[in-house]
Amino acid sequence: MTESYTPPRVWTWDKANGGTFANINRPIAGPTHDKDLPVGKHPLQLYSLATPNGQKVTILLEELLEAGHKEAEYDAWLIRIGEGDQFSSGFVSVNPNSKIPALMDHSVSPPQRIFESGAILLYLAEKFGAFLPADPAKRAATLSWLFWQMGSAPLLGGGFGHFFAYAPEKYEYPINRYTMEVKRQLDVLDRHLADNEYMAGDEYGIADMAIWPWYGGVVLNRTYEGAGEFLDGASYKHLNRWAKEIDARPAVKRGRIVNKVSGPLDEQLHERHEARDFQTKTQDKLEQAS
Repeated sequence: MTESYTPPRVWTWDKANGGTFANINRPIAGPTHDKDLPVGKHPLQLYSLATPNGQKVTILLEELLEAGHKEAEYDAWLIRIGEGDQFSSGFVSVNPNSKIPALMDHSVSPPQRIFESGAILLYLAEKFGAFLPADPAKRAATLSWLFWQMGSAPLLGGGFGHFFAYAPEKYEYPINRYTMEVKRQLDVLDRHLADNEYMAGDEYGIADMAIWPWYGGVVLNRTYEGAGEFLDGASYKHLNRWAKEIDARPAVKRGRIVNKVSGPLDEQLHERHEARDFQTKTQDKLEQAS
């Protein structure tokens, strides 16, 4: 039984909250240090990390290139959030909320900044006329599921993920509370995918790319260690079918490892500047050459 906590009338920030990411959590915005962001040779400059939110954008960019949209070439720069890169003056100028991913489009004048993963997906889909259905009903379905993900994932990530995987101590109440909601969301997806090949019916699109890194990651047991078993992810038959089909796509295989700094070395491409980087600059290749 834990000691009961009585909140003060006015909360003050006087100590770290403990757990993973405690050193970068703070109740104020703005930069902590001056540092410009690098700019590569392509019009699209991505500043990110291969969290589920970061993977959404690199998957879409790789899918656009796979579909023949050569203007979707991009530079992907690594932002190490554990080291506070997102609080540099350069990053804050692109995303005042100091969260990855953040994108600069230098193909327009003045260059356009876009932040929030859902906004980036929508911006790129509209820019290239791809992965967003033209049919009004399918477009509405795509946007509905895209915004469903944006509103639901914080419960999976910030809620369940924090208390299940990152909190310094395990507490039954918050884990049960967020597990209940995550399983409800998994059931929502499983029931929908029983009657639909993809989130918007028979067309693969940005809603799938938004949802897959989070919920596909959970049922494929990649998101948090032990979470797939804990949530009985294998029991969601239709969700698993969809997750495995998307996982097999070549562009997804590439996109999910861009800006990745954990896991097998052959699945870590810290920066991506051209297509051949996948063959020559994953960490296993770089360590062999050093």
